[in-house]
Amino acid sequence: MAENIPVCNNDEALCKLLGPLTELVARAGKAIMAVDRTMMAHGEKADGSAITEADTASDVIIAHGLAEIAPLIPVVSEERAHLAVRPYKESFFLVDPLDGTKEFVSGRDEFTVNIALVAHGQPVLGIIGAPALGLIWRGVVGSGAERLMVDKNGTVSATAQSITTRPYPGPAAPCVISVSRSHGDARSEAFIADRHSAIRLPLGSAIKFCRVAEGSADVYPRLSPTSEWDVAAGCAVVAAAGGLVTDAQGRQLQFGLSVEDFLVPNFIAWGDPAAACPV
Repeated sequence: MAENIPVCNNDEALCKLLGPLTELVARAGKAIMAVDRTMMAHGEKADGSAITEADTASDVIIAHGLAEIAPLIPVVSEERAHLAVRPYKESFFLVDPLDGTKEFVSGRDEFTVNIALVAHGQPVLGIIGAPALGLIWRGVVGSGAERLMVDKNGTVSATAQSITTRPYPGPAAPCVISVSRSHGDARSEAFIADRHSAIRLPLGSAIKFCRVAEGSADVYPRLSPTSEWDVAAGCAVVAAAGGLVTDAQGRQLQFGLSVEDFLVPNFIAWGDPAAACPV
């Protein structure tokens, strides 16, 4: 894939990207799993967030892989965001080499590798790999979403399971809400409190989006700022599975267009678009 705009405006071309990008996510996940969490080097970036040698190993693999798969499409990675030249008005990859570093450092399994392809400010393709869980979720907006198994050697199953979001429960049934295990905020807590008898599903990383996409959860609110690379792949997977991701006012999210930062002020991922409403 060497063309830029045609890749992002052609569903067939986007679907052809899924295979090589899925294999790339699996390779990055294998590299993460090869790191000994009890012995690894880790520190803090300028913004105070954690970084480990696993983040760096994954980032190197993804950078080399994307350069081979789609050399003309720019790449923005969390680990190299300082090199980004904004705004990105056309097509670019948005990458989080290791989403959920806190979970990874703590020894939990809820961390992911996220790759999104963004076109004209909107995620059109997303792949999220959870190597410790042996799962990859992926989707092309308008063409559906899938879940695949990955073995410990990073080999992706040839059989994919189609996934879809589910209808929002009626007033007599509780909804299931994906909530952050490590990053709570008052507005999100108020959103949950307004939905009486809601069932909380604590999760780390972009897995929260994936549970909405596969119909295991109904909604995922994050009503405080987070980074675009944490959100873009999940937005694409949820939308591909039939859901909708908006800001708190019900507006469409934009990616790569800000000239100042890569922050999403807030968002809500709805499994059922009919249930979406401003808060």
